[in-house]
Amino acid sequence: MRTDRAPVSGELRWLSPLILLVVWQLASVTGILPEDRLAAPSQIVQNGYDLLVNGDLLDALWVSLRRALLGFALGAAVAISAGLAVGFSRIGDAAIDPLMQMVRTIPLFGLVPLFIIWFGISELPKILLVALGVAVPLYLNLVGALRSVDSDLYDVADTLRLTPRERLRHVLLPGALPGTLIGLRQALGFAWLALIVAEQINASSGLGYMINNARDAQETDTVVVGLIAYAILGLLTDAIVRRMERRALRWREEAA
Repeated sequence: MRTDRAPVSGELRWLSPLILLVVWQLASVTGILPEDRLAAPSQIVQNGYDLLVNGDLLDALWVSLRRALLGFALGAAVAISAGLAVGFSRIGDAAIDPLMQMVRTIPLFGLVPLFIIWFGISELPKILLVALGVAVPLYLNLVGALRSVDSDLYDVADTLRLTPRERLRHVLLPGALPGTLIGLRQALGFAWLALIVAEQINASSGLGYMINNARDAQETDTVVVGLIAYAILGLLTDAIVRRMERRALRWREEAA
């Protein structure tokens, strides 16, 4: 039964989006779906090609990618530093964790007006918003992973009289790595979500700015091109982390 159903399921993965595109195109051509509501797939492809050729799309992609990478690097540095301090020290736990839990409950996008007041429309508020979106999920997963390390491993470390550095390298980091990588993937998702909002509200360049201008001009084809570009960037960065995850956790498969 399972062998019969598997090929059908695989075909449906490609067939259903294709049917959707055909119906979408027909609805646009026949006028059922007005162009000012949603452009036809063929028009979106043509517009994407034009934006790519004239360089507008590549410029916007580069600006958004740079913001995402800077925000991610800053947020990851904060999350890892705070997570290690909480995981290794009771004082760090008491001092840092309550603050991070408070930040976790604050609606991220509710901070946008304050960021505009504090930092204007420069690059800094957009990068900080991305960093905040990255720091919280990565911190929570890192701390959870450190706290879930098997206690028997600590007993083994005590028996072997490992130094703190050896304990970190051979016990804590390998034990916490799977949960940390999950947090890394979640953080990347939040990074792109935060960037989309930041660029549409407070930007003069980038994909969000391009989408915002297209919305004002009712150019739905450009809006969709921008959304597809965001999706592609998100998928590419997620694929990179997934590859890192497979390579970093290869030892688990070999041990199994």
